[in-house]
Formats: sequence, structure tokens, C-alpha cells
Amino acid sequence: MIEILLVDDEPRMLDLLSLYLIPRGYHCIKATSGQQAISLLEQKSFRLVLLDVMMPKMDGWETCRRIREFSSVPIIMVTARNQMPDIVQGLKQGADDYITKPFHEEELLARIEAILRRMHNHLKLEFKGLFWDELRHLASFHGKELILTPIEFSLLGLFLNNNSYVFSREQLIERIWGTESDTEDRTVDSHIRNLRDKLRKVGFPIEQHLKTVYGIGYRWMNEE
Repeated sequence: MIEILLVDDEPRMLDLLSLYLIPRGYHCIKATSGQQAISLLEQKSFRLVLLDVMMPKMDGWETCRRIREFSSVPIIMVTARNQMPDIVQGLKQGADDYITKPFHEEELLARIEAILRRMHNHLKLEFKGLFWDELRHLASFHGKELILTPIEFSLLGLFLNNNSYVFSREQLIERIWGTESDTEDRTVDSHIRNLRDKLRKVGFPIEQHLKTVYGIGYRWMNEE
């Protein structure tokens, strides 16, 4: 049984999400605040979090940021706010996807399935002190764990496993988000930027290896 944590201050929305997910084989745990969600995540593991943005006391962005301090669980933000600055804000705080209300049941399920599918196969990669283990969902540099979102983690694995291959933004969306995703190029760029920043901060020479191919996309180079 796949356990999903639902976080929303409106009980009716929690009931609606459960109505969609339970018949598809998901086990839903409900939280009505960011504080409660963080407490639950500290106590047990979930495969995915559906997180509302507009909540009192601690909004979804702050909740997402706090979760990312100790967990790489996949997070989909569910909200009525659909302006680009709001979407970028969520991604910067560590969200992996973003769906706006009102949404279609099938779209939500497709996004959940796409994220879970990315985490299914097992692969281990190592390069210049950078270690990537898909099954354990662990990335580290010289033994120090990297706190990456599932999207950042998947991007790093894809690049490490495809030396010198140029990925267009469209190909990255298809490989990471899935063919049915409506993810935009700017979303890809935001995740790449966040991945670069995190690797740079731990001392990995990311500029030597993750190259921007202007007008096309990105390429990983094993050689300087």
C-alpha cells in the first residue's frame, strides 16, 4: 500500500482527495496544518505529500521549506494560486510539481504516478566523489549527504548516466516529469539552477561538468 500524506486546512478538500486516491490503491493520511504534517513526517515515511499553499499560521511554502530540511519525500503543491511567481516560489522551496485548483482527477493521478514511476528503478552511480543511489534515494559528495528534491535527484542521476548527451528541455520534461506533464521550460531551468547551487555549496565543481547548451538544453561532461 502506497502511503500519501494529504495536507490542507479544509477538511472537505482532504475528503475529496481521499475520494480520488483510495480507489486507486493509495492509503491517505490527513493533516490539517503544516505543523501537523511536519510532525507526521518526522515519525514515519511517506511516498509522497500533497500540500496546500494557503493555510493559516504556516503556509505551504514555509511547510515545504521546513520539510526539505530533513526529508526528500516528493511534494506536489495543490493550490488555487496559479500565477508564475507563486509556482516559482513553490519550486524554490523544494516542491517537485504544482497543480492548481480546480483540477481534474485524472490529471492529479497522472502527476502522482509520474513522480512515483521515476523512483521505481534502481541504479547506483559514482563520479569524482559524487555518489548517487536510486534505491536508497541517497546522493552524497565525499560522504556528505546532499539534500535534494526528488526532481533534482532524478536530474542528477539522468545526467550522471548520460555523459556528453545533450538533453533538450523538452526531453528533460519527458524523461523526468512524464509525457503528459504540462511543465514549462522555465520550470526545468529553475530545477537545474537549484541543483547547481546545492552541488556548488558542497564543493563539487559543477561548472566543469553540467554545461548549458544555449538554445537547446543541458549536457553533462565527465571530462573538464
